[in-house]
Amino acid sequence: MARANGFHFLQIPGPTNVPDRILRAMAAPTMDHRGPAFQELGRHVLQVVKPIFGTKSHVVIFPSSGTGAWEAALVNTLSPGDTVVMAETGHFSSLWTEMAKRLGLDVRVLPGDWRRGAQPEAIAAALDADKERRIKAVCVVHNETSTGVTSRVGEIRKAIDATGHPALFMVDTISSLASIDYRQDEWKVDVTVAGSQKGLMLPPGISFNGISEKALAAHKASKMPRAFWDWTTQIKSNADGMFPYTPATNLLYGLKEACAMLMDEGMANVFARHQRHGAAARKAVAAWGLETVCQDAREHSGSLTAVWLPEGVNADKLRALILDKFDMSLGNGLSKLAGRAFRIGHLGAFSDLQLMGTLAGVEMGLKLFGVKLKASGIEAALESLAAAASERGAVRHAAE
Repeated sequence: MARANGFHFLQIPGPTNVPDRILRAMAAPTMDHRGPAFQELGRHVLQVVKPIFGTKSHVVIFPSSGTGAWEAALVNTLSPGDTVVMAETGHFSSLWTEMAKRLGLDVRVLPGDWRRGAQPEAIAAALDADKERRIKAVCVVHNETSTGVTSRVGEIRKAIDATGHPALFMVDTISSLASIDYRQDEWKVDVTVAGSQKGLMLPPGISFNGISEKALAAHKASKMPRAFWDWTTQIKSNADGMFPYTPATNLLYGLKEACAMLMDEGMANVFARHQRHGAAARKAVAAWGLETVCQDAREHSGSLTAVWLPEGVNADKLRALILDKFDMSLGNGLSKLAGRAFRIGHLGAFSDLQLMGTLAGVEMGLKLFGVKLKASGIEAALESLAAAASERGAVRHAAE
């Protein structure tokens, strides 16, 4: 790669860019994780993170990637041989499915085409057909990071309720938490799975389970082997602001700052910002004459945009050219999307100007790569952002 000037554009859909404010918070000296200063920090972050999840119940924090939180959700609530329903929406839902199988669970997959989210009707049909109530949990990825498709969790909850089925409802929010509207308590999600490295604007290294009272009751009856992931020991230690083993102390400094930043902006504004950037990115894609992987307008992601390329255009070679020429990293196509799609991350600490710089890099790369474009995506995105700014201004003036 030629010598680069300026800063690297990290536009993958996670890990995301870490703001300077959070980096400075994490640069604090290592503290005694058994002392009173840490106890105060622990108590603080365990409380301030709850509104981010939309819950008043327990949120436990593990020193792990989101994969660990997947496992914790399963082993804390289920027993060997239990039946779970997994909605196939992309690469990450498939990985969660494979984990469940390896843990000895009976997994029923609701197949999908990777271009749409989990279908409420299909989940309801599976539960309706389960007359013996063998299904113990329904697992859904809220925002599928591999495809840019957001499943309609609120509608899925209504579909589950309509069946009267008692199955637990587990939702992976790893690329949606603090980016896309999410309401654990209102949507009666029993276990929320999350990670630090996306909407929370932190480096990788901590993960979360948001836990409902119903999930806690299931936990008491669960017979899956567990030690490191055990909720009981976590919650007992957390009551005093402590952890049952050495926590990721400096990441917790960062988490405190991240929660403060999100609350300062206001969660409604955070969600609106991500929606604005997603809409502008899709306007650019449409202007180029390309299509997004997501095919349902109700399910477009605010966290990322996955772009489907024409037959014969290799997405990985395009990404390599953009990295070489413009020092910008884009997400690769995963699994069955390898070489066919690339992903533009626009979540976390991200602004209108950063979005425009990103789309400019993509457009220049497409042209250099020889992809014929119908029109300027940059102009289309600018018009989208300008319209959104005008609308925000009108709302603000009306409020004043």
